[in-house]
Amino acid sequence: MRELVGPALFLFGLGYLAANLRIFVDSVRFLKRRSKALLTWPGRRPPYSGLLLVMAIVLGLVLYIDVVVLPWSPIQVFGVGMMFVYYACASPLSRRIGRGFYEDGIWAETGFIPYSNIGGISWREEREPTLVIVSRIRKLARRLNVPGSHYAAARRLLHDKIAAHDIHFSGTGLNLETHDEREDV
Repeated sequence: MRELVGPALFLFGLGYLAANLRIFVDSVRFLKRRSKALLTWPGRRPPYSGLLLVMAIVLGLVLYIDVVVLPWSPIQVFGVGMMFVYYACASPLSRRIGRGFYEDGIWAETGFIPYSNIGGISWREEREPTLVIVSRIRKLARRLNVPGSHYAAARRLLHDKIAAHDIHFSGTGLNLETHDEREDV
């Protein structure tokens, strides 16, 4: 059984290692950028945050058993260790990254996008207002859940960034020169 579980856990560990590294790199970028914040708020609590805590505790116990009670090799313990780091450290750390507007871009739910890379924006009225940001370069959309208390300020800030030409949508449509981009907000 150990012969089958070890390689599978190692592969899981590689995936979790990539996720952990991405979150830690994002956290360092946030620390460098947070002094340039214009309008931010903490990340939203995941819907199943209690389950994340339970996963961290269970994986901590499994890790302890694997290292102390059952002396598994480091390769076999790697997967469980990376999962533990993700649920105990990386996931809570990612919630501390301030979502919102900075001098040079927007920190959405899945990462930072500079104003110069924004090719389109749209508001979706869901449970709370959501700003959908379309990247000009990678042709993918990112979401930013905006708390209701910050909705008006976010719209004003976007309007000002478009007026200052930090965000411009030229080249993303017919561009008939009669369209005022500030109206897109």
